[in-house]
Amino acid sequence: MTLTSAKTQRRPELDALRGLFLVWMTFTHMPTHFSDFVNQPVGFVSSAEGFVFLSAMLVGTVYLRDALEDVSGVIARLWRRTLKIYGYHLLMLAFAFTIAAVFAAKTHRAAIYNLINFYLAHPKEAIVGGGLLIYCPPLLDILPMYVIFMFLTPIALAVGVRYGWRWVLGGSAALWVWAQFGLRELVHDWTVRVTHLQIPLQETGAFNLFAWQAVWIAGLWLGAKSAEGEMPLKRVPGYVVAVCGAVCLLFLGVRHHWLGPVLTQESLGIGLDKWQIGPMRVVNLAAFLIVCYSMRRFLVKLISVEPFLTLGKASLQVFCAHVFFVFVGLTLLYEDTPQLHGARAYGLLSLTFAGLMVVAMRQARLRREARAVAAAKNAAAVAESAS
Repeated sequence: MTLTSAKTQRRPELDALRGLFLVWMTFTHMPTHFSDFVNQPVGFVSSAEGFVFLSAMLVGTVYLRDALEDVSGVIARLWRRTLKIYGYHLLMLAFAFTIAAVFAAKTHRAAIYNLINFYLAHPKEAIVGGGLLIYCPPLLDILPMYVIFMFLTPIALAVGVRYGWRWVLGGSAALWVWAQFGLRELVHDWTVRVTHLQIPLQETGAFNLFAWQAVWIAGLWLGAKSAEGEMPLKRVPGYVVAVCGAVCLLFLGVRHHWLGPVLTQESLGIGLDKWQIGPMRVVNLAAFLIVCYSMRRFLVKLISVEPFLTLGKASLQVFCAHVFFVFVGLTLLYEDTPQLHGARAYGLLSLTFAGLMVVAMRQARLRREARAVAAAKNAAAVAESAS
């Protein structure tokens, strides 16, 4: 088993890709007319799947070496990271349950009110359920999923390293299949009985975690195999890449209604469902991944630029900031106006991306300062031991 050097464990192109997906996600969530153009423009592939997949791939790439040498140390580091993400989740809930809730209660603007109407009607259940990662309002349901996946990642890494990834992938596939046949509903009913929190299923977040774990596990596996120097995508034959390209074109035609009334998103239904990761969506995602990997030399040059690099390295903070600006945008919607247009849309987007860059650059500065302090301490320790 060969491993890349520790120096190359953090791959900047993955950070840049994550930054790209954050920009894409921001355009999608912002209540402007631009969201129509960026909502799944290349088929049934969204920024959310890309962000989750790349986050898992980075985790697999960065932590695999340490998992081989010190499993308990990796578990501690990953759980510290999980606790940090959970802290940001609580901060986002606090913002939604205070500032956003007061604004919604006073103005009754539907765009904000509908996001947290369960909290406004049942505040105690919402607060407890939010802390337990059960109640997940719209826009605030990605971090809880990320917390759960990060918390369970040490188990997947340990099983993959000790017994082989086929067991991890097989278990993940079995969960995904079960998710297509009502596992989420069964677990929700059981959770309600155990916790006595009467939180409706639709208030537990849009994502079916039992299906979306497959996206996370796929990214974790590819990241781990890449760190070992055994990237499976390198072995995909050229004719398979060509077939995948044709599959991507087919789904692109379905997405934009180019293939007539028979092959449409509506006619294919649950098979393309984003929240359930339906079977046909899995095919589209796999084909898109293989095609993108085959074009990696060109894509890396295209995306490994600013602002994507800086945004991707501060993805957690940037994600939270983007949610804040989306809430700001929603407060600007009056009555039945679903989107902002003209100067207001351009102004909101300019303010948002300026704010995201400020957040990202602040994180970059804090990282540089932390590295400088650590280097100074190491130098002092070396000097003291020499004397």
